[in-house]
Amino acid sequence: MLQWAVIFFIIAIIAAIFGFSGVAADTAHIAKILAVIGIILAVLSFLFHRRGRNG
Repeated sequence: MLQWAVIFFIIAIIAAIFGFSGVAADTAHIAKILAVIGIILAVLSFLFHRRGRNG
């Protein structure tokens, strides 16, 4: 998930360099959403994995 966020972030940077501000904004927004989802899933995975070992 975080890999996709990085890919969309790179696409946003390239689009911004070439002047495609609409595309850059859209891909940056997608990258931000994917990064947040990836971080949330990573934290939940860590918490449930630890709970399963102790409980």
